[in-house]
Amino acid sequence: MTENTISNPKNFRNFYGRLKGKGLRNKQQEILNSQLNKLSIPAISQISNPDRKQVEISDLFPDLVSINLEIGFGGGEHLVHQARRNPKIGFIGCEPYINGVAMLAGKLSQLDLKNVRIYPGDVRDLFDVLPNDSIGNVFLLYPDPWPKKRHHRRRFVTSEYLIELNRVMKTGAILRIATDIPDYVRQSLQELMKHNFSWMALDARDWRECWSDWISTRYEKKALLEGRKPYYLTFEKRES
Repeated sequence: MTENTISNPKNFRNFYGRLKGKGLRNKQQEILNSQLNKLSIPAISQISNPDRKQVEISDLFPDLVSINLEIGFGGGEHLVHQARRNPKIGFIGCEPYINGVAMLAGKLSQLDLKNVRIYPGDVRDLFDVLPNDSIGNVFLLYPDPWPKKRHHRRRFVTSEYLIELNRVMKTGAILRIATDIPDYVRQSLQELMKHNFSWMALDARDWRECWSDWISTRYEKKALLEGRKPYYLTFEKRES
């Protein structure tokens, strides 16, 4: 693949959401630094690298058959679960919340996983440097719901994100969305089918019952305890 650069990158993007919570303990910070030194994708933010070069996927994951992406991995439970089940598939975890990144770093420090890489930042910056048709399956699990109507434009399931998601995903790849917000389901169905994705549900069980390889996350357990119902949406990336 010839080397590519991103033309006319934006100088600034608004980011909504938390970047950091409570301060990390010294041991947490040490583990975080160690794991990021080994596993992070090179700095690609617009400020730190305005002439961002396209990421060479083969350099990130030599000899692996496919690359999956989890957007907003929270504490990393699902990402680790999938990586352990699928050692021949590479997994990129993207999470801007540094406390969540630290939780994943702690888990990875106790495991010998060769198929995980981390981008601790805005997924839009990651999209900017990913080649076309380079990503297999994608997981969007309990994304920030932005429940107020005036904030719906901040949700992931909007054109700003979905145009780029469509570009980087391979034809036939699967997008999974888990949410406990009915209106997020509504917006997902409306917007994804506008952006070259097909909803794979055949009957109600396909969105009411979890996937066969699912592991419940901390957020989902909290939602269930509080009486909220999970929804499991599966989409396929259509041919462009």
